[in-house]
Amino acid sequence: MDLPRIFTVRESSHRIHNPFSPAKLATLGAALRPAPGTRVLDLASGSGEMLCTWARDHRVTGTGVDISTVFTEQARARAVELGVADRVGFVHGDAAGYVADEPVDLVACLGATWIGDGLAGTVKLLARSLRDGGLMLVGEPYWRREVPDEEAARACHAQSKDDFLPLPELVERFGGLGYDVVEMVLADQDSWDRYRAAQWLNLRRWLDEHPGDELAAEVREELDTEPVRYTRYQREYLGWGVFALMRR
Repeated sequence: MDLPRIFTVRESSHRIHNPFSPAKLATLGAALRPAPGTRVLDLASGSGEMLCTWARDHRVTGTGVDISTVFTEQARARAVELGVADRVGFVHGDAAGYVADEPVDLVACLGATWIGDGLAGTVKLLARSLRDGGLMLVGEPYWRREVPDEEAARACHAQSKDDFLPLPELVERFGGLGYDVVEMVLADQDSWDRYRAAQWLNLRRWLDEHPGDELAAEVREELDTEPVRYTRYQREYLGWGVFALMRR
């Protein structure tokens, strides 16, 4: 049970595996003001940057769950580096279906709503671990502007235009699921650029070091196509944000 190798090659230098910068992640923490001792469950936690930095800055406690062995080890190392390994822990496992042993104060899934087969299923999954009155964080893409056709939608890693919603409709969708949106922090173009463009440098450096690897052809193809696809489509049409929700 693990991610395909291409994921960890592509984001080998990333501490945050979504279009948030460290400043955006810090802004989210400052906006939410979690009290010391807040218990957090982070599903698809990646390299653990949210849990680790919030444990340092806000003294939260909690657990991250991720399917990647590489990212899980990076998260554990980050906890040691920041001196918070006594407050946060990381589990290698499939976040799909994972439920906390006891209800937590804050539950999160930042950019991996496939763990619940979509937004509604992920919200339902997260709710199973959340105490009454607790806070839910969901990271989700949205359309920044109208997508002209299905080709553009697929270039933004959607199966169709209907996969994502414009921002107002996404906020309305959370209401339809029974939640108030009480905060949000959105990625901007610079944080998107840092997330995506850093992938290209990771891929190129890996390819230069591993020209004969069985993955080399896939990496070469991605380098040939993704920079143009991103600048032509994703940068123009695709937004992303983290939305803080409370049950109505």
